[in-house]
Amino acid sequence: MNFPPWPKGKKLVHLDLKGAPPRIEYLHKLIELFSQLGADGLLVEYEDMFPYGGELSLLQATAHPAYSREVVLSIQDVAKSKGLEVIPLVQTFGHMEFVLKHQSLGGLREVAHCLGTLNPHREEGVRLVMEMLRQVVELHPGLQTLHIGADEVYLLGEGEESKLWLASPGNTVEKLFLSHVTRVAKAVKEAWPHLNVIMWDDMLRGMGHDTLKASGLVGLVQPMLWDYNPVLDVDNTVSLLEKYHSAGLSELWAASSFKGSTSVHSSVPGTQRHVDNHLQWLKVAASAPAAMNLQGIALTGWQRYDHLSVLCELMPLALPSLAACLQTLIHGQFSAEAQSKVTESLGISSVEVEAMQRTSAGDSLFAGRQLAELVVELTSLLNSEDMRYFESSMFVRGWFTPYHRQRKMVNPLITMQIQSQATMLLAVLEQKVEAVRGEMVRLYPDSTAQEWIEQHVSPVTAPLRRITEEITACLEEMMPSLAPQ
Repeated sequence: MNFPPWPKGKKLVHLDLKGAPPRIEYLHKLIELFSQLGADGLLVEYEDMFPYGGELSLLQATAHPAYSREVVLSIQDVAKSKGLEVIPLVQTFGHMEFVLKHQSLGGLREVAHCLGTLNPHREEGVRLVMEMLRQVVELHPGLQTLHIGADEVYLLGEGEESKLWLASPGNTVEKLFLSHVTRVAKAVKEAWPHLNVIMWDDMLRGMGHDTLKASGLVGLVQPMLWDYNPVLDVDNTVSLLEKYHSAGLSELWAASSFKGSTSVHSSVPGTQRHVDNHLQWLKVAASAPAAMNLQGIALTGWQRYDHLSVLCELMPLALPSLAACLQTLIHGQFSAEAQSKVTESLGISSVEVEAMQRTSAGDSLFAGRQLAELVVELTSLLNSEDMRYFESSMFVRGWFTPYHRQRKMVNPLITMQIQSQATMLLAVLEQKVEAVRGEMVRLYPDSTAQEWIEQHVSPVTAPLRRITEEITACLEEMMPSLAPQ
């Protein structure tokens, strides 16, 4: 496929800091790398890494320290020195898990068991959101653009106050959504008239032209259409752009993905999948009317699907994908020239992180390469048949079933072989895990390494450890002299 390059506007790299926040030295290197790879802006989702103060200080991360005010300013300084605009993203309606998880703020939830959605009827909720925005804006001198989130506002309308409100004639969930977002956007514009305000578009998609036109959002916000699918529906997306444009929402953004959108627990991204997503967005841009005012595209790199989900692909694993996606936008296709640019700049032989090999001993732009290589090796071992399906092997299912374990009556010859194999696998795995841990703590907080290992490694090792312990218990009861000393 060959399309014109991305037409105009910013190419923003999304930094999702609600998981695996890089140590500041590494983050500075990443920002420089993003610039060298072709980005011209950052969309920074600080979440609990922002140094909220005063009554909001409880929002700061506890597993590791939040970034200091000095660090937040240094991020902007490095970005500015490389010609990158910084756009903070602060959730103001949905995906407020990091705020509403706190019991003291639980009364501001729309529904008690949904930690992500703010109750739009409470004045305290609006004040909370505006104080979050105030602190973020004030720590970003010279800020031009702010993203207020507002995606995936789950269970909106299901709270008791919303049900009462919806019982009045003419009130709808759409109006309820629009009233809160409009109120926040207006408050932002009143406080900082010069700011451009971006919001995610998904809650607007099902709304009719007239509803959007009368929503109060026209002239206030710039919708950012997100779709991370490698086979996104181009015609439907163009129609959506046209609907927003004709309703008066004339300044529009796109959002693609270079990592964190394949599966919630994925550790290693596939570059081609993400390149295909960007090829589809190029097709959208080429098919959109010339009058369409595309402000730019955000290449999202999710670190978690939400604040409480598992860590997905770490940034070093996704740098080949990011480089490939940026070059696809710049060239209008993932041509041989674009691929060459990626492999040469990163010093790798393949754009797929699983297949990359060092092409030279010299330095390259690939900050975090060692961790990427180690995680690929470890993930391959974790997914191997011997490791993943050990409990389903013929020997375990034949000679060490729950029946055998409960009665502690086993064939010592075979169970000792099972134990020996499990112990050997665990030893090999432990060696690789320690190598990953050692490299990961250079780039990320210790707590991130611990979390990643517990989430991605422990579920595989736990059954193996349990089997070795249970075999020992059986042997000690049957033949104490045969039990490992």
